[in-house]
Amino acid sequence: MGRGLVPLAAFFAFCAISPAQAFIAYVSNEKGNSVTIIDTEKLEAVRTIKVGRRPRGLELTKDGSELFICAGDDDAIQVLNTKTQQITGRLPSGPDPELMVLSPDGKTIYVSNENDNLVTMIDVATKRQIGDVPVGVEPEGMAVSPDGKTLVNTSETTNMAHLIDTRSKEIVANILVDARPRFAEFKPDGSELWVSSEVGGTVAVIDPEKHVLKQKISFEIPGLSKEAIQPIGISITKDGKRAFVALGPANRVAVIDAETKKIEKYLLVGQRVWHLAFTPDEKYLLTANGVSNDVSVIDTASLKVVKSIPVGAFPWGVVVAPQ
Repeated sequence: MGRGLVPLAAFFAFCAISPAQAFIAYVSNEKGNSVTIIDTEKLEAVRTIKVGRRPRGLELTKDGSELFICAGDDDAIQVLNTKTQQITGRLPSGPDPELMVLSPDGKTIYVSNENDNLVTMIDVATKRQIGDVPVGVEPEGMAVSPDGKTLVNTSETTNMAHLIDTRSKEIVANILVDARPRFAEFKPDGSELWVSSEVGGTVAVIDPEKHVLKQKISFEIPGLSKEAIQPIGISITKDGKRAFVALGPANRVAVIDAETKKIEKYLLVGQRVWHLAFTPDEKYLLTANGVSNDVSVIDTASLKVVKSIPVGAFPWGVVVAPQ
């Protein structure tokens, strides 16, 4: 199935010995048609697995036993058994699935299908489609509220965040944001929804209960034009106090005080930083850097980049298995 960098038996034996530290990260390589596996204790890539064409969005089941992979050019969501590291099947989806999010209870996966302007709802246990919702043009970003009641989709061309009631499967609000929204993230307490706009260069902070835009966060980096600063991925700490925003071709991650919305600093990472993921203990934040073909590792305590890990061609998404 793929090019093993260490023998599988030895790798799983290591995980059994050190379960508390041996978090496993998965990185989708958009042009490599592969997924790279990273041991976050050693901070090394341990294996690369061939998957479908143009893998982007990734999501893990609650127990970490299965990895779902959006293989956009195959119009498929592949299912990878994380123990055997074999593709075992597919989930139903529309054309060109791009991003997805798992419900808080782990029972439903929500998928944005870029080419048919639909959000697909899939039952994780049966792997069957249980509904779909028409949304704006070029849906991408997906988020679900901590209570599981509100699903959010961002449409790149319509420039909106669509708030969907997960029970009625109907849109309850359409909130206009800046150009080309790419990602959405709730604060852990559900009090705010953050939406990044790639072309607009901002992050919109939305009140998801009142359905209103509270404010926008802008970015300025000396020596860079505004056009080079393109917010994409967002990660917010469990305590809701700090946010990290990937700024695309600016090659930086913005560190933001999530309470005051003030930018604390910019961290220089790899080229065209796209998506982000914390390790479960939030010791590290991993960034997928599409043009430099690597993952930057940020130490969240010191706010320093401590390592660059080579992966496959054009890394796009990254997720870390639960503890």
